[in-house]
Amino acid sequence: MLGKRIKQMRTAAGFSQTALAQKLNISQSTLSGYETGYSMPNYDTVEKIAEICEFDIMFIDKNSEEII
Repeated sequence: MLGKRIKQMRTAAGFSQTALAQKLNISQSTLSGYETGYSMPNYDTVEKIAEICEFDIMFIDKNSEEII
């Protein structure tokens, strides 16, 4: 579910995976892994993604994948 939300933020903000990955200073394959659920970003990375994509994260449970 978190990966789907990351992809939704990225596409709504008009970023390609490559462009957002560059802004995050990570590889495109790492970002792809987050979006597909292959790997899990840490809390700080999710916050940074939301900030770059200009989304407000109203609630993030640090102990789950749920973002509201």
